[in-house]
Amino acid sequence: MPKIKTHRGAAKRFKKTGTGKFKSEHAFHSHILGKKSAKRKRNLRKLSVAHHADAGKLKRLLP
Repeated sequence: MPKIKTHRGAAKRFKKTGTGKFKSEHAFHSHILGKKSAKRKRNLRKLSVAHHADAGKLKRLLP
């Protein structure tokens, strides 16, 4: 059986944690930042964990 190729687009956006969850950057932090509060922008800097409903899809993309 052939090896499963990693989906390179997903690999650039998601990283697997030690417990098997997937972390990624938050959306809405690239432009139009003047109207967003400092607290909101500060929280967008932190990494987010992908929803468990999407974990199965990500497992297939990132073996």
